[in-house]
Amino acid sequence: MARALDVYHASLKEAQGDPRVIAAQGASPFERLDWLALLAAHCLDEAKARVTIAADEQGCTAMPWLEDHGQIATLANWYSFFVRFLGDGRHLSEIVRSLPHNRAMFAPLPEDDATALASAFRKAGWIALAEPCDSNHVLAVNGRSFAQYWVDRPGALRETFRRKSRKGEVTLRLATQFSQADWDAYETVYKLSWKPGEGSPDFLRAWAEMEGKAGRLRLGIAEVDGQPVAAQFWTVEGGTAFIHKLAHDERFRKQSPGTLLSAAMFEHVIDCDRASLIDFGTGDDPYKRDWMEDVRIRWRVRAWRKNAIRHWPSLVRAIAARTLRPLVSRNRHG
Repeated sequence: MARALDVYHASLKEAQGDPRVIAAQGASPFERLDWLALLAAHCLDEAKARVTIAADEQGCTAMPWLEDHGQIATLANWYSFFVRFLGDGRHLSEIVRSLPHNRAMFAPLPEDDATALASAFRKAGWIALAEPCDSNHVLAVNGRSFAQYWVDRPGALRETFRRKSRKGEVTLRLATQFSQADWDAYETVYKLSWKPGEGSPDFLRAWAEMEGKAGRLRLGIAEVDGQPVAAQFWTVEGGTAFIHKLAHDERFRKQSPGTLLSAAMFEHVIDCDRASLIDFGTGDDPYKRDWMEDVRIRWRVRAWRKNAIRHWPSLVRAIAARTLRPLVSRNRHG
């Protein structure tokens, strides 16, 4: 007799002890329970982090989420490149049918995941809207060496690299293990950079330590006369290099330490780590186009139970905004 489907809600700690959920994890930080638990502990309300699980003898589907004032919210923040369900998605409809609240939002989702999740909500009797919410710059290496990749970069970028590297003013190093000295250098540069204050420096440090122990850390430091002037925090996992943080001290802009360090990081993950994809996260910053070749859309899925009358005003506003958006865009120049 086939085993009945088991659908239940668990805390992150409980999910981390379930071998079926562990087996459903993906090959990125954002699909790992240990990373989600670290994020919840440092940046979110750990007590409100949940995982809804649907499992049978064939496998498991799991959906991490956050309880937010009586609504289902994404278990994510600005450190998350994307969110997605874990496992094969066969039981998504059963998961969303069992959710304990009447309004939900998940973002940023890859397009296929957004399509599957919106379909699951509708199948379970919800009203669901899927819409673009962000962009994601990536580089598919396609078997190239760094030298082959570099030939196709913009001429201005290659010329800057050539001139600044010839001067020999910038010293580069790349660490694959965590050390306090390297992390102090990273934090020093970040505080002197143009970037806003770090949202959760304790989380970032704990994350770097975790990735260093697992061999996934790639921390780049550029120095001028022994002083850290640029720093980058990457990780490599499942054939993908993820670019999480980069910063440089504006006082040393003439030496272009950020450009030189980026080139060294790309060379390492392409030629040494043999990454097949490099992911620059969300955001459409213009400088990303010099290094990346493709842009993927990230999606938001919002859903409402049809009988949840108190949430109808937000549903009406969402539908109205979706209807009017093309008109506003078309006529914004008068």
